[in-house]
Amino acid sequence: MWRRVFIAVAVLALVLAGAGLAKRDDIARLMAVNTLFDEDRIVANFSGMDALFHAAPMPLPMSEPSPLPRGAPAALPDGAAEWIAERHVTALVVLKDGAVAFEEYYLGTGPDDLRISWSVAKSFLAALFGLSVADGSIASLDDPVTKYAPALAGSAYDGASIRNVLNMASGVAFDEDYLDFWSDINKMGRVVALGGSLDDFAAGIDASAGPPGSAFRYVSIDTHVLAMVLRGATGRTLPDLMAERLFAPLGLERSPYYLTDGEGVAFALGGLNLTTRDYARFGQMILQGGAWQGEQILPAAWVTEMTRQSAPPAADGMTLGYGYQWWLPEDARPGEVFAIGVYGQWIWIDRAAGVVIARNAADRDFLEPGVLEENIAMFRAITEAVQ
Repeated sequence: MWRRVFIAVAVLALVLAGAGLAKRDDIARLMAVNTLFDEDRIVANFSGMDALFHAAPMPLPMSEPSPLPRGAPAALPDGAAEWIAERHVTALVVLKDGAVAFEEYYLGTGPDDLRISWSVAKSFLAALFGLSVADGSIASLDDPVTKYAPALAGSAYDGASIRNVLNMASGVAFDEDYLDFWSDINKMGRVVALGGSLDDFAAGIDASAGPPGSAFRYVSIDTHVLAMVLRGATGRTLPDLMAERLFAPLGLERSPYYLTDGEGVAFALGGLNLTTRDYARFGQMILQGGAWQGEQILPAAWVTEMTRQSAPPAADGMTLGYGYQWWLPEDARPGEVFAIGVYGQWIWIDRAAGVVIARNAADRDFLEPGVLEENIAMFRAITEAVQ
């Protein structure tokens, strides 16, 4: 399951490079992207994705970052140093009760780096969704996605509700195997590389794996469909909407950016770039039920709803929990929830313990058996260590 979940990003990065052939000034990007995951380049690449892809800036009002106070310094548990080295961790920020208990950067990176989220971005999109539900832009999660994204009429998404897609239970058949030239993820990449759009690609999907809502199937293009719904409901671009409604109230360290497709549409399923401290801020806001610095940024009821187990059983027998673009451990303890992205990007939240852990990494072995469980065990050990 985890191989199918995460490896899709690699091929998308590589095939997007084909777009560089159309313009002389993109040739340098092509050469860089072809080595995106090379051992000697991956760390720098993950902190400089806007040099490799088209990107949409997300300017924020000029102001001081919101306070992120220093708490009592905490030592990491036994085995953490080895874990950091083996997992090629580039940044680790641990918050206890909203204060920094541990912060360190590795492999030549620093606190100002804007780091690629990969699929952690899905959880940010889910948070933003709650605001459009609350203000009535989206009338109901049980509305069909075609109500707000009419371009999907006649596609495999026709008949799927917003709730289905939030749960990764759209029923769409989508092969994310990058080793197969004819897989859907490779087709998507070639469309983008040739100057097409993710919107058009999503609207062209016509294969179904089952009725909407019947089973969980991790389909990354589902998140792009959610972005299409948001754009249709609000008339706003995803970067503008997220900058105004989430990031400005959070008071980020640096203005973030989104990677985009060939038409300037945000790569919603994995293209967000933030500092690690800002990933931690977002996690703390979620831990606090959507509140930040005395302001209720997200409705508390939405935070509860999106982070609880609600997806139907997985078609492949996967036993992790899933909500609205958020994950729960197989043996989830009360209050545990996480966002995760390829190559070791995490936001781990333990609401009962008051702990948030934001971790970035360049872990080329993230798909190896046992790595997921090892990470969860270490996050739990760190949580114990900062109590």
